[in-house]
Amino acid sequence: MRLVNLLKSKIHRATVTDANVDYVGSIGVDQELMDRVGLLPGEKVHVWDITNGERFETYVMAEEKGSGAIVINGAAAHRVHPDDLVIVAAFVLTDEPEIPKQILVDEKNRYVRNL
Repeated sequence: MRLVNLLKSKIHRATVTDANVDYVGSIGVDQELMDRVGLLPGEKVHVWDITNGERFETYVMAEEKGSGAIVINGAAAHRVHPDDLVIVAAFVLTDEPEIPKQILVDEKNRYVRNL
């Protein structure tokens, strides 16, 4: 069996709403957006900052559904600032084709459309 790492989930052009260096770690994501792309609490994600080019990995924790929250916590808060635009992506190791769930959000992190 041959496994490949394929894109599973992507939230495109989300706006960072807060950055908290004193939190232990993770990225907080509005539960509604997590549901739309199939992200689970504790799941590993890549965060790519469109504004400044920073890239890092962390895990997801759910923020209040409908809040629009995208909160960068822990050490990564030094690399990303409120109002930065980011891409949040998760991958899956599989031996089957994967159709990724990808969404575009507006400046308030509200769902706009599937990509």
